[in-house]
Amino acid sequence: MTRRDLLLAALRNQSTPRPAWLPFVGCHGGKLIGKSAADYLRSPDLIVQGLLEAFRLYEPDGLPVMFDLQIEAEVLGCALHWADEVPPSVVTHPLAGGDLSQFPTLRADKGRLPVVLEAMNRMRREVGKEIALYGLICGPFTLAAHLMGSDLFLAMFDRQEFVCEVMQFCADIGIQMAGHYLDHGADVIAVVDPMTSQISARHFQTFVAPPLNRVFDSIRARGSLSSLFVCGDVTRNLEVMCQTRADNISVDEQIDLRQLRELCGRENKSFGGNLRLTAVLLLGDEDDARTETLAILDKAGSQGFVLAPGCDLPYHVPPKNLQAVAQMVHDPYQRDVAKTTLKSKADDAFADIQLPDYEARHCIVVDVITLDSTSCAPCQYMMEAVSRASQNTPVRVFVNEHKIKVREGLGMMMRLGVKSLPTICIDGEIRFSSFIPDQNTLVAAIEEAARKKMSS
Repeated sequence: MTRRDLLLAALRNQSTPRPAWLPFVGCHGGKLIGKSAADYLRSPDLIVQGLLEAFRLYEPDGLPVMFDLQIEAEVLGCALHWADEVPPSVVTHPLAGGDLSQFPTLRADKGRLPVVLEAMNRMRREVGKEIALYGLICGPFTLAAHLMGSDLFLAMFDRQEFVCEVMQFCADIGIQMAGHYLDHGADVIAVVDPMTSQISARHFQTFVAPPLNRVFDSIRARGSLSSLFVCGDVTRNLEVMCQTRADNISVDEQIDLRQLRELCGRENKSFGGNLRLTAVLLLGDEDDARTETLAILDKAGSQGFVLAPGCDLPYHVPPKNLQAVAQMVHDPYQRDVAKTTLKSKADDAFADIQLPDYEARHCIVVDVITLDSTSCAPCQYMMEAVSRASQNTPVRVFVNEHKIKVREGLGMMMRLGVKSLPTICIDGEIRFSSFIPDQNTLVAAIEEAARKKMSS
């Protein structure tokens, strides 16, 4: 059994002799070869070079050829902001106030599609017989958010027919994108839809599930496998996600893996996840990575499971940490040794990080705990909502983003008791967890905190 065969067997919900291992190497591939994300994600030569280095270092069973959820949006007219260490972010929303008739089809010669498809072709020739190659596409709801911005959330209440129309259009784009990937040698299509972590199960069933199923049906009709991959806390949507027609459900670190295993078992689906990106892979050491891997494998079992990070690997993840994960995957003897020697880190690792004195501040402090609003779509749109709300109230507001990619941000997350990302805290109190509120609700929460402070 090749590594490719093992991963595909796991995706088909079969038992495998060891865990399948899928490091989500996106712009981290640029770090491996000393290139910025902005250069890396625009060059097929650099992408292939970075992926081959990841192939050598991490001994994966599969790799995504590109992890960038802005490719489709860019073709459809969204302007992007580029950075050195994260994928680009969408900064304009052409469907805000527009209509669908203006948008083009997803031709393979537009935008950066030639880049990613050339990289897929070359990776197929280089390592396609050894590992499975993933094509990652932007999920319909996240693409709709790119096109409409935060207007999407209000439209879900007062323009439902239009949102359904937009979602079907985005499903069409997803089907076209999946087709391009499959035409160029992809083994698996992962539909990555992080913005669905911000909506209710009812809205998921109404707006998201039908277009998603159209995409999954189109992939199955091509004889290929599909995965629904959602970064963020999707606990409230986990059951309805498992009821879609995807072959595999992959999740972030915030999800109870035993619960996912049970739900996927009911639907005869495989499941994947959910190595912690920052606390373990980015900011931890090799022992942290080994401990984390062992704990996940213990929960997951040996049938239909794919070990993977909870989302796109941060640019600066130390390769030695991912190599430690690979060692636990490939070497049963080292797994046994690690089980008897490793101990968890102390819980007081962030004791030096202190919360501000909120009562003494002459303003309302809004702390937004994010992965990174420059690279995480839900984080970006939550930050936009907070920024807009701070301008729509007479209350003096101080907004602070705490990115858990750095130690200070992770410490603030721990001190505030935040469990899910992204989260809005107002004067030290968790108010909106993994949920982007509408403007009226958010402004009201800020003004309520101001009245409370004045009366105390």
